[in-house]
Amino acid sequence: MGIESLHHITRPAIDGLEHPKPIFLIHGYGSDENDLFPFAEALPQEYFVISVRAPYAMQPYGNAWYAINFDAEKGKWSDLEQAKASRDLLHEFITAACEHYQLDKDQISLLGFSQGSILSFALGLHYAGAYKNLICLSGYLNEDLYEVATSSQAYNNLKVFASHGSQDMVVPYDWAKKTPDLLSVLKIENTFKTYPMGHGVSPQNFSDLLSWLKESSMR
Repeated sequence: MGIESLHHITRPAIDGLEHPKPIFLIHGYGSDENDLFPFAEALPQEYFVISVRAPYAMQPYGNAWYAINFDAEKGKWSDLEQAKASRDLLHEFITAACEHYQLDKDQISLLGFSQGSILSFALGLHYAGAYKNLICLSGYLNEDLYEVATSSQAYNNLKVFASHGSQDMVVPYDWAKKTPDLLSVLKIENTFKTYPMGHGVSPQNFSDLLSWLKESSMR
């Protein structure tokens, strides 16, 4: 399975490194690859930016990484099998993209929003050692979507920036605020920021994640 498995758009790195650092943008439910791509203008120039479209088309427009169903008896629930399939598809795509675009596979960053954030967490934890930076915006750790590595050093090189709006009505803040404790138990270096907003990315939030990414890049 190659890079044709998922539609994507790119912004090549600007500093001319032979093997640039890759950062993959993973959008939320009902959106597409264009949603987060404006971030590319502000991301550090040494990053090769790849914004990916989710595989499940929605009507009348938009895409999803997995279905979210609304049932009178069950309430709102996620299709976990679809989510796991998208997790594995993304990992295969990312591996293929790094080879195709000649990117540094030891410096992979993920930037996900909402459903894309949930999958970014899942990728980083399920595929221990494969990812360096996770930037997870307005999501949470869904423990049904990954298996934790048994080695105590499995996540030594992983760093996480997570953020959430305290008034988020889409992904409850109560779910997200567990993030630091869950990551710290696994000895994963993490930063968790809260903003007085709903389900979105504020200018301050974006500024903070850029500062964190630049600092992480220097280590």
